[in-house]
Amino acid sequence: MTDVPSAAPTGAPGGRRIELTLRALVLGCLLAVIFTAANTYLGLQVGLTFASAIPAAVISMAVLRTLRGSTIWENMTVQTVASVGGAMSSIIFVLPGLVMVGWWLEFPFWESVMICILGGVLGVTFSIPLRRALVVNGGLPYPEGVAAAEVLKVGSPGAEQTEEAVRENRAGLWVVIWGAVVSAAYALGAAAKAFAGEAARFVSLPASLGGGATGIGVGMQFALLGAGHLIGLAVGLAQLFGLALAWLIAVPILTSPDTIAWLTANGIPSIATTLEPGAGAEELAGTVWAREVRFMGAGVIGVAAIWTLIKLAGPLIGGLTSALAANRRRNAGEALDLTEQDIPITRVALLSLLALGGIGVLLAVVANGMGLGSAAPILVVGGLIYVVVIGFAVAAICGYMAGLIGSSNSPVSGVGILAIVIASLLMLVVLGITGLPANPNVVAFALIVTAIVFAVAVIANDNLQDLKTGQLVAATPWRQQTALIVGCVAGALVIPFVLNQLNLAFGFEGGPKGIADEPLAAPQATLISALARGVISGDLRWDLIGIGAAIGAVIIVLDEVLRKVSGDRIKLPPLAVGIGFYLPAAVTFMLVIGAVCGFIYNRTVSGRAYGEVAKRMGVLLASGLIVGESLFGVFNAATIVGTGNAEWAAVLGLADTWPAMTVGIAVFAALTVLLYGWIINRSAKV
Repeated sequence: MTDVPSAAPTGAPGGRRIELTLRALVLGCLLAVIFTAANTYLGLQVGLTFASAIPAAVISMAVLRTLRGSTIWENMTVQTVASVGGAMSSIIFVLPGLVMVGWWLEFPFWESVMICILGGVLGVTFSIPLRRALVVNGGLPYPEGVAAAEVLKVGSPGAEQTEEAVRENRAGLWVVIWGAVVSAAYALGAAAKAFAGEAARFVSLPASLGGGATGIGVGMQFALLGAGHLIGLAVGLAQLFGLALAWLIAVPILTSPDTIAWLTANGIPSIATTLEPGAGAEELAGTVWAREVRFMGAGVIGVAAIWTLIKLAGPLIGGLTSALAANRRRNAGEALDLTEQDIPITRVALLSLLALGGIGVLLAVVANGMGLGSAAPILVVGGLIYVVVIGFAVAAICGYMAGLIGSSNSPVSGVGILAIVIASLLMLVVLGITGLPANPNVVAFALIVTAIVFAVAVIANDNLQDLKTGQLVAATPWRQQTALIVGCVAGALVIPFVLNQLNLAFGFEGGPKGIADEPLAAPQATLISALARGVISGDLRWDLIGIGAAIGAVIIVLDEVLRKVSGDRIKLPPLAVGIGFYLPAAVTFMLVIGAVCGFIYNRTVSGRAYGEVAKRMGVLLASGLIVGESLFGVFNAATIVGTGNAEWAAVLGLADTWPAMTVGIAVFAALTVLLYGWIINRSAKV
């Protein structure tokens, strides 16, 4: 506990503000571990993570309510620490690439932990100067941050709390719990093969449509339904647009016999020519999408990330100027309002230097272990410069996008793609200077540097979202920033354990097989490692990335035109379109379904007396659905590793047939309708 300046908001018992407490840090760390494990599985399975701030806030209020003297600010601390579970776990978009390229066979504990912690600390310090520019003066909606603030306001002790708020908080906790139970139970049913967990169909197109192939699928996963609810209709439809570009235009064109013949005649490589004659529609369309179309998506995302950075130039300069001005006022003895007190910029600089020193030691140890000793000095110095320059840039990009469309949809994937291409190009420069051969060790070093930058990006992304919540509930920024550093440590400690369990149980695409021999897609890590190998070996399909970049440029223009014509009501987020390109169709399609379900649900309850309560319950249900299935996935992996039996749950064996797919769709649809109907009724009774 710390004293409250006279300018602080009222409500703290005894004239003291209960905010950054030991019990809040402990509870936050426990929740951070749970949400990190859940998000690690979800990210490797479908390429997405979810923001854990809202369910963490609900759980915090339910627990701390039983203890004396809890406040909205203490709940804010718990939420801030726990939110790392939705942030730090995104490091799995890069780290599995080290297994895929053969450098790691498993995830070494201390190397993995230090990558996360050191990058995470820089993510906090780099985003502090951005708070005023992006949170206070940026005019950005920060949808998840605003929603979390509303949950805290209605559920925390204080002058604003009513008996209705107490009932809503209790009801909300049960919504999270039952959402998780239903989600986990459905996942167990799919694992038991009582029904199929995915329905897909691939077709060969008639000659009148080019004679190529395409397909569509839908993953019956409640985690995806919940994620779709959270991303909203605008982002969901943008992803659907990307899905259509990929599967209705790009895949049919690239699998067309006429296109293949033209490419061959002009000496342009085509993956379709490497397949066995008579390959089926599924093999043809799936291979072309994975090996060619996804690189177009990488081009879209890369251009969109660069465009975001260009648009941020002004706010970035303004944020730095404001932070320096605040520090001058502090040094002159001027009392800053409590809600304006960041970690002092001098301490921010010191923390940044300490983190960079640790990164330098880590990179030196890694370079020597890789046999790159003669080039170690230039690699370490170059790596540090890269982390500072690119790290700050991606912190700004992700912070801006978190404010625009939420942490769950921020362009961490696009940032990773952009970062690995730049890192790999710089490695080519190092190879030219030192004369080192372009071997897998060089690829691995580029991935490790990129992983550090990625940790910077995801924590900056999360920090700014939390700071928006804090601004709305009058929390103290420096305490939130301190709490997030604590959460970084808690989340980092669990990541290697979960990754090793999943690696042993399932394995990753392109890496060693797991016990189940059902490799997790890890779509971002697969793409990022392929980009690193392609750039350094010189065989990257720049033509495909260039086509994607051109498509991205067109989408950017279209988005700007739509915003201007509609008064910013109609948007086409380029990054969301890119995600629709390179996520599997079954994943994207269910995300779109979730976005549509969320839109219909919110429209249904709008205007009713309990409409706002029902909307908050919808967010909590979505969070519970994600947590339940994801935690079952981690449990499933641990059970497979413990028993050595990949089919321990498969007692019915009905999956992978059309009747099983039909049953799966019917059960999934029925449960979805029942869950949404249940929370509407529950909201009406609050």
